Amino acid sequence: MNLHELTIKEARTKLDNREITAVELTQACLKRIELFDKKVHACLTVLSEEALASARMADERIARGESGSLLGIPYLVKDNIMTKGVKTTAGSKMLEEYIAPYDATVIKKLKEAGAVLLGKTNLDEFAHGASTEYSAFGPTHNPWDLDKVPGGSSGGSAAAVASGMCLFALGTDTGGSVRHPAAFCGIAGFKPTYGLCSRFGLISMTSSTDVPGILAKTAEDVKIVLDIMAGHDQFDGTTLREPADSFDSLPDLRNIKIGVPKEYFSDVPGAMRDKIKEAIFKMQDLGAEIIDVSLPHTKYGVSVYYIITPSEISSNLARFDGIRYGLDNKEGKESGLKEMYTSNRGSGFGAEVKRRIMLGTYALSSGYYDAYYLKAQKVRTKIAEDFESVFEKVDILISPTTVDVAFDLNAEKDPLAMYLEDIFLTPASLAGLPAISVPCGKIGILPVGLQLMGPKLSDYKLLEIASAYEKEINWKINPLIN
Repeated sequence: MNLHELTIKEARTKLDNREITAVELTQACLKRIELFDKKVHACLTVLSEEALASARMADERIARGESGSLLGIPYLVKDNIMTKGVKTTAGSKMLEEYIAPYDATVIKKLKEAGAVLLGKTNLDEFAHGASTEYSAFGPTHNPWDLDKVPGGSSGGSAAAVASGMCLFALGTDTGGSVRHPAAFCGIAGFKPTYGLCSRFGLISMTSSTDVPGILAKTAEDVKIVLDIMAGHDQFDGTTLREPADSFDSLPDLRNIKIGVPKEYFSDVPGAMRDKIKEAIFKMQDLGAEIIDVSLPHTKYGVSVYYIITPSEISSNLARFDGIRYGLDNKEGKESGLKEMYTSNRGSGFGAEVKRRIMLGTYALSSGYYDAYYLKAQKVRTKIAEDFESVFEKVDILISPTTVDVAFDLNAEKDPLAMYLEDIFLTPASLAGLPAISVPCGKIGILPVGLQLMGPKLSDYKLLEIASAYEKEINWKINPLIN
């Protein structure tokens, strides 16, 4: 097996047995970036020298008898997560030259664990998108078909994992931005319970739903990374003090009740529906009890999300004005404050960012706050209550991750069509629930994603169920880029 094809678990065994070194593993990933990133464009910054130095330190620690699940394991990070001394652009011209002055908490934890940072990955600007076409630095291509999108907004991270450029990657998931590209790229993508992992050091998009997410080759690998990332953080008041519920590994799915919400299947094309049904039957073969359920308010998920999210964006992005943060265009400075703001924010932000700022400002404005934002928050509560009610009857829920497989680059989808890419993803985010997308087959040459959702703090149980399914289907990542 080529080293870049190893899972974290496989690499850990080989490193501990001295069959390979962290330097060799890191070199293999850097070689993949060198060979294929010109075609895929998953990376915005590559830290070759720094990564090799970190790998040498990891080898020294291993030689001294130290152990650790991520010691010497190479990874990439979405470029809206702060990495000290390294560019953190959020995929925007507004932050093109910004150097992060500190590490995000999740990065600090990974560094302490001895993981090897390879660089930063591409994304839709400020994580606003579902295709990674909205990056100010050019689109990322899907490694299964270079003419297709990788999904978004964590498309660079997903494409990198699928291409073998790293053993795992971090993304952020606000309304599906880890799960969506994981589905399009045929890998595992996990959104933890809101508050389980610190948001400190993430460039804020929607503070009430943002979470750091994990993209890896398997759900088993996701668990290894989650073990390091999870935990209360004094710098993030939204982190939970209680840990996720522990859960033993599952040999099969006996005694597991899986709910199938009817609302998630009404608009799914036949070929996609067939793949999801095959996955449900496979779960049943593994011993799971399948139960039809209803989430009546879930149909409002996208509408609610695209009121709340722009509203929080309009506040969170107000800081990027060219005075303390962001592009300093210098034009307009002599004309006055308003002209300076207009110049900096007009040239620094892309079209989708501007659209969301304007939508959010409108929704929060006098005379519209009650009609839009307040009503959206009330419906959000109803969505969460639907989940709570259903989880009294079942352990997890199962659905498609996306409506269809990856679509064409430059497909010229209108904004509403792009927002509807999140139709199966936003409800779990609004309710703060853990959710994972795992591969469940292909349509043609393109992967299909299966979404599993669980109640709050059931993260490990959800991952064990996903892992039991993955082992049964024996999925192989085999994209065009190989």
